[in-house]
Amino acid sequence: MCNSLLIVEDEPKLAKLLSNYLQQAGYEPECLENGLDVVPWVRKKMPTLILLDLMLPGRDGVDICKEIRSFSMVPIIMVTARIEEIDRLIGLELGADDYICKPFSPREVVARVKAVLRRSVDQKPSGVSSLLHLDEDRLLATLHGQELDLTAVEFKLLGFLSANPGRIYGRDKLMDHIYPDQRIVSDRTIDSHIKNLRKKISGVSPDTEIIHSVYGVGYKYDPQI
Repeated sequence: MCNSLLIVEDEPKLAKLLSNYLQQAGYEPECLENGLDVVPWVRKKMPTLILLDLMLPGRDGVDICKEIRSFSMVPIIMVTARIEEIDRLIGLELGADDYICKPFSPREVVARVKAVLRRSVDQKPSGVSSLLHLDEDRLLATLHGQELDLTAVEFKLLGFLSANPGRIYGRDKLMDHIYPDQRIVSDRTIDSHIKNLRKKISGVSPDTEIIHSVYGVGYKYDPQI
């Protein structure tokens, strides 16, 4: 999995300190300080994890977290100087994966990052799980928070398979779904699309296998295998 991290922190010295520690731990951090820049950056680059300060110029971290959760399940650790319990609850209820209060040790942050990423890989619920997110409005698919560069047909095929995890579909059924105009295509066209999907999935996460062949029958989506 890619090790790109986004640090959203408006204190330059603290951002630099966190960046240095995370680099030493093997990650590739980038820093932003203005809240208005965060969502466009995340949509474009899809980091592996976000360290998100609550108090930011331009836009509040709570609003940013809420919007990110509308299109991505990328792990988010919220960072703040607020210590009131209500803020902790608000942060976690909005979909944050962890919460760190200032002041903190940079080593603690690195440990929390590792723990959250480990949990995000280990958790494999059924269906379109946290490892896969599909945004139908923008035809955008992300895996482990990383964008899959899919064609419209590949997106449609992945969406159809993932909507019914574990169910096996033959080539004819898949062709009927992705080519409703009944155009004449070879049944091996599905094999080609599946091959391309697997290649793109492997390019983002080599250890992730979510589309499986069932010999003599067809294909199924199963993230738990």
